[in-house]
Amino acid sequence: MRAVVQRVGATKLTVDGKTVAEIPHGLTVYLGVGKGDGEEQAQKTAKKIAGLRIFSDAAGKMNLSVGDIGGEILLVSQFTLYGDCRHGNRPSFTEAEEPVAADRLYERTAELLRGYGLTVKTGVFGADMHIEQTNEGPVTILLEFS
Repeated sequence: MRAVVQRVGATKLTVDGKTVAEIPHGLTVYLGVGKGDGEEQAQKTAKKIAGLRIFSDAAGKMNLSVGDIGGEILLVSQFTLYGDCRHGNRPSFTEAEEPVAADRLYERTAELLRGYGLTVKTGVFGADMHIEQTNEGPVTILLEFS
């Protein structure tokens, strides 16, 4: 499982011009599921995202988690995180999990994050989504659990 975690201000996700999800501040997490990923990867990923201390405390140090600041999470499925561009210019996605299994683990990860007491909003699995977000910092963290 791979995740790109971005610290964000106001973020809005639309599909076909209709707003599907919005958060005022927190994290936008782009989540990719790889072949062979399962419950263990979902648990590790959710735990790490929930505990990431990437928000500033009163002293200006990155010392607070999304829950500490009352932030929300926008979780977006993104199989393209498994794009392999080592050979040629067209990415290969052979390492990405099949859609049915990937959707199941995407939803499971959202459920696990909610289990940490976090507000989690999701995109539409497999849809052509448009995301408007205000990156803060910018702070972008790459996570991978295989």
